[in-house]
Amino acid sequence: MGAVNRTEMPTRRRLFRNWSGHVHAHPHTFVRPSSAGELSDVVQAAANAGQRLRTVGAGHSFTPVAAGDDVMVNLDHLSGIIAVDEANQRVRFHAGTRLRDIPALLAPFGLALANQGDVNPQALAGAISTSTHGTGIGFTGFAGTVTGLSLMGPDGTVRRLSAANDPEVFDLARVSLGVLGVMTEIELQCVPSFDLIAEEVVTDVNELLADLEPRMRAADHFEFYWFPHTATALTKTNTRVGLGEIGPGHLAEVGVRNRILNLLDKEVVENGALRLAVELGSAVPSLVPRINRIAQSAVSDRMYRAPGHDVFVTPRRVRFNEMEYAVPLASGAEVIREIRSTIESRGWTISFPIEVRSAAADDVPLSTAYGRETMYIAVHRFVKEDFAEYFRVVELICRRHGGRPHWGKIHSLGASELRELYPRFDDFCALRNQVDPQAMFGNRFTDSLFGLGS
Repeated sequence: MGAVNRTEMPTRRRLFRNWSGHVHAHPHTFVRPSSAGELSDVVQAAANAGQRLRTVGAGHSFTPVAAGDDVMVNLDHLSGIIAVDEANQRVRFHAGTRLRDIPALLAPFGLALANQGDVNPQALAGAISTSTHGTGIGFTGFAGTVTGLSLMGPDGTVRRLSAANDPEVFDLARVSLGVLGVMTEIELQCVPSFDLIAEEVVTDVNELLADLEPRMRAADHFEFYWFPHTATALTKTNTRVGLGEIGPGHLAEVGVRNRILNLLDKEVVENGALRLAVELGSAVPSLVPRINRIAQSAVSDRMYRAPGHDVFVTPRRVRFNEMEYAVPLASGAEVIREIRSTIESRGWTISFPIEVRSAAADDVPLSTAYGRETMYIAVHRFVKEDFAEYFRVVELICRRHGGRPHWGKIHSLGASELRELYPRFDDFCALRNQVDPQAMFGNRFTDSLFGLGS
């Protein structure tokens, strides 16, 4: 195994558990290589032994996509910036770089990620590979901002990919769930640093759904949270402004918010109140509608300004399981109405809010927003509650509208259903069979998605 640290390769099986605790695995080998050479040794040794290998970052996927029974590799020691093309605002990162560390890494260059999701513990490779996204109809998910990447194959060698170098493989590899090889480097198109002016407003949910698509189109970034069993939703409208620039119109006087107050709201008000509510709701389900109405009535409108990443990201301390579907933008409001009606007609008590976001169409073959403007609808259950029936029925509703499941969140689809949703699905499977004919970069879950290879 070359220079691999054997203290990180125990003989007894190690327990892996994902963030929510729902997914478990017992790999016999778990390594954190500290160089590309060590990683190459690990990959070659696994291939020679006929073992399968999965790469894991934060374990934030709710599916078993990263879990492995043989070899699991964590890239935390392969982190940070490799190179910066300041003229073109492109930055090349080691693939193990955590999203939470990127703002500080980019700050000396006056750059930022174009968009972010609402959590940031993930490794960059994992976020790219599962089609992770933020919100904003003018912005793609992370994969749409990838301008280059490096991929290590079963023989331990690395292919450097871009639109100019091996473009067909690059095109298909941008979202790959790790089944084409180990992603070692990722180049992203970045943007100049910016602030966001955040407007959080409680709105009647019926009025919101009647005007949802226009509201999403009118904002740089728009999302909302609706607590089931209530008549209102919390809308979040974020407006981009350059550093030092004055906001437009009624936003001109909004100043940068104190970071301590921002942290207080997110940690104490949002996470603390939510934990109390879901714990009580789990113990006494009949109280959930009343708890949700109290929680929603306690939310007040607010407006503040902060660096983009501070507004996009909210710490998630309350553990849950999640399913998210990407539906055509024009179908989103109707899907939400159907989910709302189903919750009430079935008498379910749902304590977690439904989260709704949007994204631009992109050209990444396995992106959930491939070829169409997209509305993302996410449903959650507290980790102490059974999610099976709720998720199954919501999935049926989303599928009737052509929904595509988030690759890192719970769903029941296999290769036959996915093939109908992605026009280039067979192209991807053919590439996988070519670059990894033994499907060593896989597990039982990815076998259900793409097959075992040839």
